Amino acid sequence: MSNIQTPTTPRAKIVYFIWNNLPRVVLLAMIAVIILLMGSIRDKSETIAADKANGIRSEKPPVNIVTLKLSPTTIADRINLPGAIEPWTRLELLSKLNGTVTEVMVHEGQSVKRGAIIARIEAEDYEIALQRAEAAYNLAKADYNRDKSIYEKGVIPASSFEANKTNMQTAKADFDNARLLLSRTTITSPMDGVIRRMDAKIGLQLSIGDPIAEILEIDKLKGVIGIPESDVSAVRPLEVVDISIQALDNRIISAKKYVLSSSPETFARIYNLELEIDNSDGDILAGMFIRADIVKKQVDDTLIVPFYSVVSRNNEQYVFVEEDGIAKKRMVTLGIMEKWMVQILDGLNPDENLVIEGHRDVEDGQKVTVVKAISSPEELAL
Repeated sequence: MSNIQTPTTPRAKIVYFIWNNLPRVVLLAMIAVIILLMGSIRDKSETIAADKANGIRSEKPPVNIVTLKLSPTTIADRINLPGAIEPWTRLELLSKLNGTVTEVMVHEGQSVKRGAIIARIEAEDYEIALQRAEAAYNLAKADYNRDKSIYEKGVIPASSFEANKTNMQTAKADFDNARLLLSRTTITSPMDGVIRRMDAKIGLQLSIGDPIAEILEIDKLKGVIGIPESDVSAVRPLEVVDISIQALDNRIISAKKYVLSSSPETFARIYNLELEIDNSDGDILAGMFIRADIVKKQVDDTLIVPFYSVVSRNNEQYVFVEEDGIAKKRMVTLGIMEKWMVQILDGLNPDENLVIEGHRDVEDGQKVTVVKAISSPEELAL
């Protein structure tokens, strides 16, 4: 039997309970102390880290920057589209009769005036036909004149007179047709232009509809630009478009709007804009590549900044301005773009100093040193 006596008084019972559970109590106390120490250490570490970060931030040297003084100006929403030069008129000259080519008066690349002789077709058969038709006409005309005087005296009936009159008119039509066919043996240019292609050769037997030559009208040319469907409404009211010609050292000329096609030319929904181009000096050639600078919209008295000065992060767009040697972050709203400049709709004011270099190395509120100050965007291109 155990000699330990069970306590009977309340005090003795408490002492007895603590004594029997002392290891557990000590263990719980140690765990509580450890938890408190860990919390204290964590708080101290966070405090030290924050103090260290603040110390590092305060120790950062000023960042060298370049600024642009903002002032209202003009910006245009432009599209620059490719196109090509085409002849104002492209004429395919075809044979109107059968015959053998006997002379060719021009060569490819030669300029011709309206009415200039291009080629001749053998004319003997047509001369003979003309003589026959002329003789028949003269005979019918003499019969008509003779019967006319007799008819007026009432000697012959009206039916005979009308028959003779019809014969004369038919003979006159045959005569005129023979004369027309003979004239077509001399092939002339129907317009001023340049011979692009000469199909007629001496000795070539032509049939009606055979090609003789291709003539281009190039004193005036046509610039053809493909306009996307989304830009048709912006292009429709334009009267003048500036174009540059790459082959002529990017010469810029103003071309008049001639017509905007009423239906798309391709499945890509491209509408052809045709421009009238003066080429009286002959420098521009058909087929040359061009680019059209089309102003869709122009905004005056607005602020513009270099697009690269805008920082885009986390669906935000912002810039930095310099105020008394401190970089200030500004949220901005962008508008239209022209080349490498973009319109600022909201977030900036005139006469502020925009940070255009060094802006990706600064933070809001950081000290900066202005090493160069620019007063206008034109200086950026120098």
